[in-house]
Amino acid sequence: MNDLELPKRARPKHAAIPVAALAILWFGMLTLGAGPIDRLVLVSLYAGDVPIIASLAKAVTFLGEGEVVVLISVAAASWLLWRGRARYGLALLAVTIAGRLLVWAQKYGIGRFRPDDEAHLVPVYSPSFPSAHSANSMIVYLAIALLLAAGTRWRRPAAAFALSLSLLIGVSRVVLGVHWPSDVIGGWAFGLLWVLVALPLAERLAR
Repeated sequence: MNDLELPKRARPKHAAIPVAALAILWFGMLTLGAGPIDRLVLVSLYAGDVPIIASLAKAVTFLGEGEVVVLISVAAASWLLWRGRARYGLALLAVTIAGRLLVWAQKYGIGRFRPDDEAHLVPVYSPSFPSAHSANSMIVYLAIALLLAAGTRWRRPAAAFALSLSLLIGVSRVVLGVHWPSDVIGGWAFGLLWVLVALPLAERLAR
């Protein structure tokens, strides 16, 4: 059996329904976000008065920092190249770099304001939608999990771990008061959509 089993199953023609659902979810978060429901959820999760929770959130959110995900992506691609899976390594770099660029394009193209500045428990410097931590962690960690574990029995556990880590990173952004919940959900939706569509295409082009 070819070791590309998972990417083949995730080809765009087989992922049309989930991709469409994720696109609708992203659009819904864009158009309906930053309103009363968003604020209610933000207030309920905000940890400004709970130092222990805030400290834990800061530790988790660090794993979604741009420098961290870039470093991890390069390290994983280097490992794949060293293991003789050059097209996997090239596919990983292509997907993660292009994904990051698209996230930033969305941020500055949409220009949504973040929650009130006084609520921020960590510094932020860019527009709010979508959450780059949520989107980039979804793209990088899930792509790494799928490529490193492709063709093995660890594929699903690795993907589940990557999804869980991205979910925790996204929630930490709301806990720290720097994102609306809709920013985070929009980031997750775009990140997962991008992996479903771009990873199989990148792998095929890298052959």
